[in-house]
Amino acid sequence: MEVGVLVLPADPWPRAVAHVRRLEALGFDHLWTYDHLSWRRYRDRDWHAAIPWLTGMAAATSRMRVGTMVATPNLRHPVTLAKEAVTLDHVSAGRFTLGLGAGGVGFDSSVLGGEVLPARDRVARFAEFVELLDRLLSEPNTSHRGRYYTAQEAQVIPRSVQRPHLPLAVAAGGPVTLGVAARHGDAWITYGDTSGRDPSPKGTEAAVREQAARLDDECAAIGRHPASLRRIYLIGNTDERPLTSVAAFTDFAGRYSALGFTDLVFHHPRPGDPVWNEPAEIVEQIATDVLPAMRRGQERPVR
Repeated sequence: MEVGVLVLPADPWPRAVAHVRRLEALGFDHLWTYDHLSWRRYRDRDWHAAIPWLTGMAAATSRMRVGTMVATPNLRHPVTLAKEAVTLDHVSAGRFTLGLGAGGVGFDSSVLGGEVLPARDRVARFAEFVELLDRLLSEPNTSHRGRYYTAQEAQVIPRSVQRPHLPLAVAAGGPVTLGVAARHGDAWITYGDTSGRDPSPKGTEAAVREQAARLDDECAAIGRHPASLRRIYLIGNTDERPLTSVAAFTDFAGRYSALGFTDLVFHHPRPGDPVWNEPAEIVEQIATDVLPAMRRGQERPVR
């Protein structure tokens, strides 16, 4: 199992670079940031754009992967996003993962003046968005006329460093988006039950089991082996708090490894944040006490 860190793009640049370099030195495997124009409780605070932020972090590091958590159709067009993603892949020497999600409601969905779509239409738009992105990254010349997007002889040159193209990590919880992940994803991202009906540890684990089983079924329906997708769990959006101690994190990692997850990503604690406010020392403790055991394969085996 690999472990990554989600860092909000909300700090002054020199401090953020030093912070991320320290995370790389500690041995974390990947770095993520949210792709929004602004976000929730940080609405009126400093907030940098995700793609330039990640490009700078890729240039400031040498080993850890970088990724969006997640780029959405609320702000992005597949043609321009594909071009930016491939450029970031070159800057990072093949260390970029393009995380994708359907997008929600709120500021990001209304700031450009478009219609705020209901959930069913957002999911349909997302399916077209990911399919077109996959084609743009795979084909030498792409034309498309769909319900939501048009592309006319679009070319993405140069091609990405990673082959056949840079990986797509698809955030999915419902049946349609899990089908999108099975068809187009190199990885699947979840944080549990997106409806929020039962955010307890037990309820979240049950929801994730159900999602994973549905993903397996979607893969089987198209003749894809389910193990060909990495499975990424984003910690921090439910009631469970694995960063309260090394023991809690170790237990959590073992349980989610047993569910088939290949990667965990946690929000880096931030002083003053009402949710992700664990002592910052836990990050160093995880790096010192947990990551080496994972490297030796000592986490619980997959059932």
